Amino acid sequence: QVQLVESGGGLVEPGDSLTLSCTFSGVSLDNYNVAWFRQAPGKEREGVSCNRRSPRATYYADSVKDRFTISRDNPKNTVYLQLNSLKPEDTAVYFCAATANYLGTRSRCLGELFYHHWGQGTQVTVSS
Repeated sequence: QVQLVESGGGLVEPGDSLTLSCTFSGVSLDNYNVAWFRQAPGKEREGVSCNRRSPRATYYADSVKDRFTISRDNPKNTVYLQLNSLKPEDTAVYFCAATANYLGTRSRCLGELFYHHWGQGTQVTVSS
């Protein structure tokens, strides 16, 4: 059984940084495409960043490009999301997700409908 557990969220001030972690169990991360999504109050869940295993690629939402960085450590079965220069509008519950299916385009890689395994989410609040 695939399990994903996020950690690292918290309350920070604008301009601060956070590192979110997502640890996998039950499967080998080597075989999965992974992504981070977020959902703010009253808004739909949106794709933030994804890391496709093959062909290798990384994509970001325009709103976080140059501020967030996704990475994976396959031996540790862990995916990370580094959040820098945080803004109040980054406040949301952040979810990690995974799928073994092929994701051929940026829109699929960032599309929540294409992911089958989800974590429970971790809250990030950016406020002064």
